[in-house]
Amino acid sequence: MSWKIDPSHTQIGFSVKHMMISTVRGQFTTFDGTLTLNEEHPEQSVIEGWVETASVNTHEPNRDGHLRSPDFFDAEKYPKITFRSKKITHAGGEKFKLLGDLTIKETTRELTLDVTYEGENKDPWGNTRRAFIADASFNRKDFGLTWNVALETGGWLVAEQVKIHIELELISQADA
Repeated sequence: MSWKIDPSHTQIGFSVKHMMISTVRGQFTTFDGTLTLNEEHPEQSVIEGWVETASVNTHEPNRDGHLRSPDFFDAEKYPKITFRSKKITHAGGEKFKLLGDLTIKETTRELTLDVTYEGENKDPWGNTRRAFIADASFNRKDFGLTWNVALETGGWLVAEQVKIHIELELISQADA
């Protein structure tokens, strides 16, 4: 069965340490994706999605412009970040491990997301919806996101570790 992301009820966010002391949070506002679900064998399901790099939003226009620049995402040259699942493993209860290929700026690396199934319900218009929460982290330098500035007191302006937090709502395409 095919499921499609509901963008008005989904958030794809990230966070990274700034100056080693505070956390900057942001999100991507333009994205899409699908889940091809095998109900009998969920481990054979396929998840694909992308975010538009130019849609990065940290609520600070100058920082967002810098993130879109060649120093980071180079949004003009690399307009999308993509993810495609490779393996889904049941981790007990409503929890799963989702292994897939994350591609940023033509660099592809494996990423494992910790996924929690939040449930299923019918909306007032008869559409079946499912929700998931997913979390992961990765080293941004592994994807060529290497820009940084050394701090006079030691350390770096932007941490290497990036945390991803996704709150995902999907709509069954059988109901569409």
